[in-house]
Amino acid sequence: MKRNLLLLGTAVLAIATAVVAQDPPAKTDTKKAASHSAAGSATRGKQVFEQKCAMCHFADSDQKKIGPGLKGISKRGTFTVNGNKVTTESLRTWIENGDSQMPGMKDSLDAAQIRDVVAYVKTL
Repeated sequence: MKRNLLLLGTAVLAIATAVVAQDPPAKTDTKKAASHSAAGSATRGKQVFEQKCAMCHFADSDQKKIGPGLKGISKRGTFTVNGNKVTTESLRTWIENGDSQMPGMKDSLDAAQIRDVVAYVKTL
């Protein structure tokens, strides 16, 4: 009888261990959420810009590449293509949706990356 209980206890322990090992605890995104503030990070934005935007835009010049150079865009205060006012919201909308001359990036970049790029572009 003791032997049967011992075997049963060992089996239950083995099964419980296997179940716990296969089902890791859910990860929370609190660290990621905290690191992506509502304003975005210009440092992270520069990295995203270099990977996704620099093929078409200069960051250190206002000269045209494929798209317009972005140096001084905040100081200029207007987009060179349409003359609209440059704001955080207008930059975000432009990057997300694009227009006939630029593809929208909302399928390529997540919301945090777009905030980061906007923060970076505003430093140019």
